This record gives sequence, structure tokens and C-alpha cells, in this order.
Amino acid sequence: MKTLQDVLDKIPNEDHQDRLKHVLEWVEETFPELKLEIKWNQPMFTHNGTFILGFSASSRHFSISPERQILDEFRDRITEAGYSHSKALFRIMWTEDVNYTLLEDIINRSIQFKRGSKTFWAQ
Repeated sequence: MKTLQDVLDKIPNEDHQDRLKHVLEWVEETFPELKLEIKWNQPMFTHNGTFILGFSASSRHFSISPERQILDEFRDRITEAGYSHSKALFRIMWTEDVNYTLLEDIINRSIQFKRGSKTFWAQ
């Protein structure tokens, strides 16, 4: 997959496609300094060549994957928001509201955390 539309077309439900597209557009509008890229068949945002946040979709939810250290910092807030999580990502059910304040805080912290990084992934 090379384009965002390729990724979205793999999601069978059009409402889910629209929902994920809306979240990605929100990130682009809120953080114009980030670059949307398709890597490993999923949309992700980078800043100065370093990973900030990735997204993936499944039949029941979409997942958001910040760097693991950032996920650990925000784990309590993610739980409070009602989202399930694993060691590497948190999930938003297609029927749940997106907590944009939480997402904005995670992205801001991710940018700060990766400032000056010379590697794609955190060391």
C-alpha cells in the first residue's frame, strides 16, 4: 500500500473508513509540522524523519501506537478515557468518541520526546 486511500480501501466498512480518515485529517490540521506517511501498510506521522504516531484498523476498532515510553506515560489517562490498551497501542472502538484532548496531549508529548532524535524509533 502506497497511499492513504489504499489503506482506507482495505477497511470494509465505509463508516469506519470515514471515521479513520477524519481522525487522520484532524492530526494533519492540528499538527501541520507532522508528515503523514504510509509505512508497513499503515498510516503514521513522522517529524523530522522520526516516528511520532501510527494507526491501524481492525473490524471492531482502530488502534493508535505512539512510542512505548509515551504510551506508558499516558496509560492511566488512556484507561480513564475508557480505551483498552496493550504494551504497544491503545484501541478506540468504532462506536466510541475520540478523546481529542488526550490525543493532542500524546502527540505534543511525542514531539517533545523525539526532539533531536536521529533515529526513526526511540532508543
